[in-house]
Amino acid sequence: MANNIIQNQTAVAKAPEQKTMQQYIKSMEGEIKKALPSVITPERFTRMVLSALSVTPQLASCTPKSFLGAMMNAAQLGLEPNTPLGQAYLIPYKNKGVDEVQFQIGYKGLIDLAWRSGEISDIQAHVVYEKDLFECEYGLEPKLRHKPADSERGAPVKVYAIFKTKSGGFGFEVMSMDDVRNHAAKYSKAYGSSYSPWKTNFEEMAKKTVLKRVLKYAPLKSDFVRAVVQDESVKNEISSDMYEVKNDNVFETVDYTEIDTETGEVTE
Repeated sequence: MANNIIQNQTAVAKAPEQKTMQQYIKSMEGEIKKALPSVITPERFTRMVLSALSVTPQLASCTPKSFLGAMMNAAQLGLEPNTPLGQAYLIPYKNKGVDEVQFQIGYKGLIDLAWRSGEISDIQAHVVYEKDLFECEYGLEPKLRHKPADSERGAPVKVYAIFKTKSGGFGFEVMSMDDVRNHAAKYSKAYGSSYSPWKTNFEEMAKKTVLKRVLKYAPLKSDFVRAVVQDESVKNEISSDMYEVKNDNVFETVDYTEIDTETGEVTE
């Protein structure tokens, strides 16, 4: 009996110590540096990720692979995760009993990615409130007019997004808030998470939803399309090119129009 106890104690003593999430992040410094664009330093990005762990402790209990996959997605896209800028989010949620991290692009991150495409001259999204003046017409001569009320605008009722291209093209899309909620409940797995930006900043996520819809009609480069496909995904592998890593869970897919700026070819 005593020998068994000693053997068990020895086995425990020799068991490898499990890394903390902070240690995993530290070990990934080289990969983070390679993935980041020049606008964000590795030190600053690492501080943001560590801050996300501090603010949302449940992230630390998620699988390391899914956390690091979401982190590297943000790094490769050059989007700040879980900061007041609202560019991107690392969201913990339970997937079939396993705590995993989902990567989600924020409203401002989507706008930033659209600007980078080089085809957009203007892009906006706004919320319409009860007492605002709002007119919308589709058809051969589409028209959109929004004049915000001076004060006490009331509850939010609609959200819309517009874009203009450098060649003079434009488009807009309008959704009611009920449409937005139904869309989120159907397509966003993180919608029900208490850590989701849907809970903490609903209007910003409503803007993102309508932006994704309107940008389907914008001629955008393939880099933008590849970036947006990473939205609401879970990845359990790390690569120098996170675009090539399979999405284990993609809860919302949107078809976008691509334009080859060299040949002018437009594809769906």
